[in-house]
Amino acid sequence: MALLEIACFNTDSAVVASKAGADRIELCDNADVGGTTPPLSWLTGLRDKVKIPIYVMVRPRGGDFEYSLWELQQMRDTIMSFGSTADGFVFGILKSDRTVDITRTSELVKLAAPLPCTFHRAFDETADLFQALEDIITCEIRTILTSGGGSSAIQSCDVLAQLMKKAGDRVVVMPGGGVRATNIDELKEKTNALVYHSSALIAPQRVANVAETMQMKLILQLKT
Repeated sequence: MALLEIACFNTDSAVVASKAGADRIELCDNADVGGTTPPLSWLTGLRDKVKIPIYVMVRPRGGDFEYSLWELQQMRDTIMSFGSTADGFVFGILKSDRTVDITRTSELVKLAAPLPCTFHRAFDETADLFQALEDIITCEIRTILTSGGGSSAIQSCDVLAQLMKKAGDRVVVMPGGGVRATNIDELKEKTNALVYHSSALIAPQRVANVAETMQMKLILQLKT
């Protein structure tokens, strides 16, 4: 059965998503910039309330994905401090030419081991998605979160399907970007992905919508 990951930008959202049937949480702060590293206290406070896996965003700031030495050290420190409590990590590092920074990405993957890592939508900013796919596989990343390079996953179904075909069983390609109950059925039909990513937010709410989460999960169950 396909899994549903919900991006949560506060602890209330994580609790709601978990109760509504999400299979995994991506825990972040600062939704307005696409997510940054959350406070450690958020994760420790959730451990007794949320029993599904929680992956932690490792991103010291919004903006681009090329990081200074100081910012890279912040990312190392995050992994070290969250390592005993998190179930996985989410990050992405690029070079100035919009290619994957294989050296730094590999370093963080090794630091996080044995916890799994997801390469986030920095992937969609790369100059060549298919070369980036190969580079990320080299880094031993487990999952790639991507919209297929477009503004939303549903608009890039063909690219997502091509990425999944090329990836095979070497890495999980997880569609994300505008995924909602209104389009997850079509997305599943066209990509047959194993995992889907959504914030389940209905503006102006800042907490995952219960009905939205439940409906997406139901659709994935019916389509299995």
